[in-house]
Amino acid sequence: MRKEVKTGLKAAIIYYLLIGAILIIFTGCCTYSFTGSSVPEHLQTVAIPIAIDRSGSGIPLLKEKLTDELIRKFIDDNSLQVTSRSKADAVIECTILPVKDVPAIVTAGENVSQRRLTITVKVVYTDLVKRKKIFEKNFSNYGDYEPGNADNDRVNAINTAIDKITEDILLAVVSGW
Repeated sequence: MRKEVKTGLKAAIIYYLLIGAILIIFTGCCTYSFTGSSVPEHLQTVAIPIAIDRSGSGIPLLKEKLTDELIRKFIDDNSLQVTSRSKADAVIECTILPVKDVPAIVTAGENVSQRRLTITVKVVYTDLVKRKKIFEKNFSNYGDYEPGNADNDRVNAINTAIDKITEDILLAVVSGW
């Protein structure tokens, strides 16, 4: 009987050691923070001037909405302080490219039941301290809406696309993705 206790005790010790090792490995591999992970140390502030609207879409206040949302995302993230261009270490310049509003779902009888509004923004992120371009990329995202409903549905689709694009821009700047 004493031999069975020793065997059971050894099995319990091995079991707890394995669980402990798995927990150490798991927490070591999965702990990661995006905030500031690839922002160069010399960059503390960023300027975000009003976007340029080259879309020709006629969407009222599009450039203001995009700029305001991008500024809000950077303020909430707190990885770079938003400031004026004259005081900034970096600048993010946005140009809104043509906006597409196309059918997304066509039902029997060629009826459009859902439309997809896609906004594309060209972003130039420049290090003003070292006077070099960090990246120049196009970001594109969309919002869907039902045609024929109130104009609010289209406005919500625009806001959804802007929210997604500004999140993508923020992540590209602060995490290098």
